[in-house]
Amino acid sequence: MLKSTWVLLFCLLAIGTSAVFIGCRSTDAPLPTVVSVDINRYAGTWYEIAALPQWFEKGCHCTTAQYTPKDGYLEVKNSCNEDSPTGELKIATAKAFPVEGSQNAKLQVQFFWPFKGDYWILALDKDYTHVLVGGPSREALWILARTPQLDETIYQELVTKAKTLGFDTTKIQRMDQSCTAN
Repeated sequence: MLKSTWVLLFCLLAIGTSAVFIGCRSTDAPLPTVVSVDINRYAGTWYEIAALPQWFEKGCHCTTAQYTPKDGYLEVKNSCNEDSPTGELKIATAKAFPVEGSQNAKLQVQFFWPFKGDYWILALDKDYTHVLVGGPSREALWILARTPQLDETIYQELVTKAKTLGFDTTKIQRMDQSCTAN
């Protein structure tokens, strides 16, 4: 009886472990990025034009991201006005680490250790004036620009690109950028 109990427990453990590993295996289709990114040109302020909604951006207005090159990573400072264009300024800081071999087109953003999130540059204007950023899960997507407003034609081109890459573009929400300053 004791031997059969141990065999049963071992089998259940093996099945459970296999299920966990199978569930963790990525089934996302490949997501192409730009070929390379010049970190020094990418640095500076970016305005969020639109995004797939994220819990951490709920109630945000006038969201910006400031990237500053450091030794081996980018310092990230995200800010937004909470609940209205004149609301309290919220700031979150992080570090973005380039993924080896990606020519800086893939970053891992870390707001707190040990967790990192994918930040892949999917489309980037040659003059670094607008960018499409997402991750292989296709749960996160941002359209960013160097100015608070983006030409509608360019915006639609980026949305179309996101759709062809498998993102649910019906959920994209535009960001209010009516604040006078962040």
